Amino acid sequence: MNKYPFIYTFFLIVLVSSCSNTRFLSEGDLLYTGATVKVEGKEVSKKERKALKSKLQELVRPKPNAKILGLRPKLYIYNIAGETKKDKGFRYWLKNKVGEPPVLYSQVDLEYNKSVLQNFSENNGYFNAKTSADSTRRGKKATAEYTVKPARQYKINEVKFPTDSSVLATAVRKTSKRSLLKKDQAFNLDVIKEERARIDGRLKEKGFFYFNPDYLLVQVDSTVADHQVDLIVKIKEATPKMAETPYQINKIIVYPNYSIGVDSLIDNKNSIVKYNDITIIDSTKMFKPRVFDRTLNFSKGDLYNRTDHNLSLNRLVNLGTFKFVKNQFKVSDTIGNYLDAYYFLTPLPKKSLRLELLAKTNSANYTGTELNLNWSNRNAIGGAELLTISAFGGLEVQVSGQNNGFNVYRFGSEANLIWPRLVAPFRFHSPSGFVPKTKLTLGYEYQNRTKLYSLQTFKGSFGYLWKESERKEHLLNLTEITYASPRNVTALYLDQIQANQSLQKVIDKQLIFGPTYSYTYTNTVQKRKKNTFYYKGTVDLAGNITGLATGADTKKGNTINIFNVPFSQFIKIENDFRHYYKLGPDSQIASRIIVGAGYAYGNSTEMPFIKQFFIGGTNSLRAFRARSIGPGTFDGSTTATNTFLPDQSGDIKLELNTEYRAKIYGLVKGALFIDAGNIWLLNENADKPGAKFSKNFISELAVGAGAGLRFDFSFLVLRTDLAFPIRKPYLSEGNRWVLDKVDFGSGSWRKENLIFNLAIGYPF
Repeated sequence: MNKYPFIYTFFLIVLVSSCSNTRFLSEGDLLYTGATVKVEGKEVSKKERKALKSKLQELVRPKPNAKILGLRPKLYIYNIAGETKKDKGFRYWLKNKVGEPPVLYSQVDLEYNKSVLQNFSENNGYFNAKTSADSTRRGKKATAEYTVKPARQYKINEVKFPTDSSVLATAVRKTSKRSLLKKDQAFNLDVIKEERARIDGRLKEKGFFYFNPDYLLVQVDSTVADHQVDLIVKIKEATPKMAETPYQINKIIVYPNYSIGVDSLIDNKNSIVKYNDITIIDSTKMFKPRVFDRTLNFSKGDLYNRTDHNLSLNRLVNLGTFKFVKNQFKVSDTIGNYLDAYYFLTPLPKKSLRLELLAKTNSANYTGTELNLNWSNRNAIGGAELLTISAFGGLEVQVSGQNNGFNVYRFGSEANLIWPRLVAPFRFHSPSGFVPKTKLTLGYEYQNRTKLYSLQTFKGSFGYLWKESERKEHLLNLTEITYASPRNVTALYLDQIQANQSLQKVIDKQLIFGPTYSYTYTNTVQKRKKNTFYYKGTVDLAGNITGLATGADTKKGNTINIFNVPFSQFIKIENDFRHYYKLGPDSQIASRIIVGAGYAYGNSTEMPFIKQFFIGGTNSLRAFRARSIGPGTFDGSTTATNTFLPDQSGDIKLELNTEYRAKIYGLVKGALFIDAGNIWLLNENADKPGAKFSKNFISELAVGAGAGLRFDFSFLVLRTDLAFPIRKPYLSEGNRWVLDKVDFGSGSWRKENLIFNLAIGYPF
């Protein structure tokens, strides 16, 4: 027994836990430990039997108590918690929130489960299946066994649609080209139901407002051939006349100040405004009529269709001005088949004030708090515009073993005005359910890096935001202006500049202006898909038109200044691609690739510091301190002192990350990850040997690995990562892989290599 203490101990724990759960049962009760489903018979293939068994197994109810490594910890916690006298307290929480009550065999209905399995088999074409049920008892435990013997599956021979010449039958027949029911496809009742819903959806696009899927009947004829069926789509005789008729839109009436319980539907002459095809009834004249003309997709005389119906509702909701949006259609009192469309809109409070206390982290390993005071006006100038003015202040402290007192204090203000339309000399109509927007931003920030310097930054931008769909989004800033000016540069930082001239550009005055564009695509909201993607591409064009117009060329001595500051001229492109591969309901592999490059020319010889690329830190290469890697094979620690670690920046960036994520228990999730990447300069820099990008860039990648825990509290995710480098690009060629030097038992190795990251949210 001394030879295998762990094995004996493990099996002892399993035995004790198993016995201890059943001893809590009342006399005569049995613990239900699950069910098995067998699919037998030679009339179906082995592959069919396996697929059918997997589906049938999911249908059996109830599910037994959850198990982990053969144990039932939730049930054990429920049992040891005992009886609770109050609906609160630790014991109540332990028993009812963490624990799980026993699933008893008395809760199992064998006949019901048998009928469920029989119905499922028949609904999937196994018309002559035979199903049986039995149970087995062992001590105080019981299991259920179900056996299904399916016959040969029936396939579709032909699908027949209505042939008469009525308006409705003709419309149904025209939908047949995209039918879900195909010849030689297995009979499936769920697909038949989906086909009825599909036909209804197509008819809704053709004006049949009062039609619904229940008016369709699909008859099954199993006498046509051996194990084949004909499906005959029919319109029920009881279908009402209203459902057989396509309708057009007549009146469009909007109540923009509707309130439940208040008489807000008064339509006296002073409250009625007519604008194009829309009648607006509101005595307060809260909104300009053009808001609804741009938002609603219907016009008088249009044939009703569900797409315009839903788009109109979605666009009203996306204005962000209304608390409730209700829609109703009524048969018009005019001659013909017409509908009147009514929209009842309940506004949100026009003005609001919100105070927020935020916890935050950033890529430079800074963690801290920020206090925001936000004032908003949801209808600033009568056109559903959103005006927000915010004031903020915060403190950030550097963590991950890097804090030497260089904390960051910041405060500032920002104002945003968003129009629910494109403010432009041309009219733009978006076919999506999302309202295109114009955004104007003005902001100021003062940032004090203690012991180093202060920066004050003025920002302004004007641009457009629009979404093609829930997956595709565009952001075009016609101009984005940034002016940064240093203050209070300390002697310590000036001394560092003498050792590393590249630090000077951090405190140089900067003037950056020009258009920016970004495109985002994502389908990650589709939880059922096994593969989901996220992509964001960004283009930043600064000073290009001004540079061309003025003939600016710094290399030839023709540097153009605006307000005594040389403006920046560059092109910057960045691509962020992410892939999520779902392994199971609680596990996935997440991967990311970032590729970016910036090129300065004309009025600039190098990219402005705030527009360059950085790598390393809590959301990047987690095995390296923030902004400490690169560029290239350059070792930034050679220019650092014991008190100050400079930020390393580059013109080119390549980063690759992959992470395995899985649920451990409850709100605790775990991750194993590996990160790789680096940054490079486009030109040689005498102060940074090895920093220039070359054909050997792959051999200059930094690589790190690690593991972490994520605590998902639903309102935020607290993330902890422990990582270490396995490849250091700044070492001599041939010695960069350091995996063989990993030594967790060595205190000096841990101090030099082990990096702990504390952050909020996932890294990507």
